[in-house]
Amino acid sequence: MVATGGTAGPAGRAGETAQTLDRGLRLLHLVADAPGGLTVTEAAARLGVGRAVVYRLLGALTEHGMVRRDGTGRLRLGAGLLHLARRAQPLLAEGALPTLRRLAERTGATAHLTVVEAGEGVALAVVEPSWTAFHVAYRAGSRHPLERGAAGRAILAGRAGRAEPVTSSGELQPGAYGVAAPVLGVAGLEASVGVVALAPLDEAAVGAQVHQAATELTQTLA
Repeated sequence: MVATGGTAGPAGRAGETAQTLDRGLRLLHLVADAPGGLTVTEAAARLGVGRAVVYRLLGALTEHGMVRRDGTGRLRLGAGLLHLARRAQPLLAEGALPTLRRLAERTGATAHLTVVEAGEGVALAVVEPSWTAFHVAYRAGSRHPLERGAAGRAILAGRAGRAEPVTSSGELQPGAYGVAAPVLGVAGLEASVGVVALAPLDEAAVGAQVHQAATELTQTLA
């Protein structure tokens, strides 16, 4: 005899919870990928669900500050994500340090991981070479426009899908030379890895090493 009706068992409730979590995360990614924001109708269409489902998802997301509605009612990322991002940054920096150490020692230049924060490039992790008499002192936490310097312009190149290294000369600091490449393929992360030195760098050789480091970081962080 097969029983019918009644309430869903533990397995059914677990499946519903997993589906709700999946939809909530997908909604969060949709909002993140929409610079101009999304309407509830647009979000429902892209998720393939009804507007009522989107409203239920928004209840939890807005309560935790992950999503907000602007003055026109469009969905945008909330400030709660900044808290999570700040908590994740030390883990991100720690994961990048081995690759940055190898890059600094091989090139004899100061290696750095730069990420996007509030529309600017921020040096999240910096490693100086141990064997050089002189090298650039680059402070973690330093900020600069994305349009200036190899690190920022590499991030902009990554937005356009270009992975090749970018070079700079004296753009952020007089007499400093930089090479950087975007870190691609890590969901939710806009970043570049690069080196900066007090003398001109061999663009071909150092560019290849920086590109390899960016690939390593993708494999480490993805």
